[in-house]
Amino acid sequence: MSNFELVLKLLLQLTVILATCRIVTILGKRFLGQTDVVCEMIAGVMLGPSLFGVIAPELQQWLFPNAPLILATGEKIPNPSMSILFAVSQIGLVLYMFLIGVEFNTDLIKQRIKSAGLVSGAGILVPFGLGAIAAFFLYGQPELFKEGVTPWAAALYLGASMSITAFPMLARMLYERGIAKTRFGTLALAAGSIDDATAWCLLAIVLASLQANASIAAFAIGGGLAYVLLTIFIGRPTLKIFTRMTRRDGGLTIQTLILVLIVLMFCAWLTDAIKLYAVFGAFILGTAMPRGEFAEQLRDRLEYLTTAFLLPIFFVFSGLNTQIGLVNTPYLWLITSLIVAIAIFGKGIACMLAAKLAGETWRESATIGALMNARGLMELIILNIGLEQGIITPTLFTIMVIMAIITTLMASPLVNMLLQGTVYEQSSPQQVPNV
Repeated sequence: MSNFELVLKLLLQLTVILATCRIVTILGKRFLGQTDVVCEMIAGVMLGPSLFGVIAPELQQWLFPNAPLILATGEKIPNPSMSILFAVSQIGLVLYMFLIGVEFNTDLIKQRIKSAGLVSGAGILVPFGLGAIAAFFLYGQPELFKEGVTPWAAALYLGASMSITAFPMLARMLYERGIAKTRFGTLALAAGSIDDATAWCLLAIVLASLQANASIAAFAIGGGLAYVLLTIFIGRPTLKIFTRMTRRDGGLTIQTLILVLIVLMFCAWLTDAIKLYAVFGAFILGTAMPRGEFAEQLRDRLEYLTTAFLLPIFFVFSGLNTQIGLVNTPYLWLITSLIVAIAIFGKGIACMLAAKLAGETWRESATIGALMNARGLMELIILNIGLEQGIITPTLFTIMVIMAIITTLMASPLVNMLLQGTVYEQSSPQQVPNV
């Protein structure tokens, strides 16, 4: 395909992606009371081989050609149309995780450190343990894990993927209900933020451990640790220059924004280069960014473009890899049911019991469990990493996507039911994530 033909295909792909996500979101919010994230996840699956590919397989393959190109030499290469779509989706993820880092409020953790640590600890350890045990039982199934993946790597990956919480979705649901600043809301936000930060660190270790060469793995782990320490202790004070520039110029100028993006792209490249992942570098950089007026204006400049335009591309790219038809035997559906049950028990029930131990009421504890149990976009990120890195097969990818959709679908109606008629007293003002 010529460059002109690739651009034509990309523009049509973007048109279909954005229109589908918007229509599904409008219908899902109006008739099912679901969030944007859930609706866009479903829209992504609909545009893949699971629905669009069944209704109009030739049109679906023409628009989103997943089949690799075969060169005259016999070598197979990814279709350039999908490679471009993948690259654009990765830029969206980098910006998104950067914004999540910018919104990461350490003050919430300081206020409820003991209770939040208990809830997030339960939300990490229990699902991680259950996921790892399940991986050991499922290991050796050729339709689930790729050849060459060790049992320990499979256990680490499945455990980490079970531990993810949709922190942005959790924060947004609390904010929309006006309870983010309450004692209960603060606990949920703090626990969710600790949970996701820990899960991403676990993922970094998992990716590093997958390197066949021990020296490469050590370099990845050591490089990741060095990056985190340098970002916190050297980068954080240095990045305060952006606050001074914003005050000097009377607001966030395009020159300052370009400098921020240069630093962001470099950090994303760096963590990719040391065999971790770009989103890890983006998130850590975001946590080191100065807060206040600069952060608010930065969010205003980047949020709508990222969430409304770039993220739907990632949802659809994930949907193209989701082939529900691959789960085509009673045995595979039994495994799917097992994974869903482990996810709900390991995350939702464990967090609910931990919140109760922390002194919350049963109603509040159940609400925290429902919120922490939602996986949302964060799960899709870790699943795409696993598929791209050759850890899991498309079949296990599909099973995990089904789990992510079910647990995320459950969250909104459960929270609505549990909080119906409940009035909370607002505590001191807090910064609430908008992403």
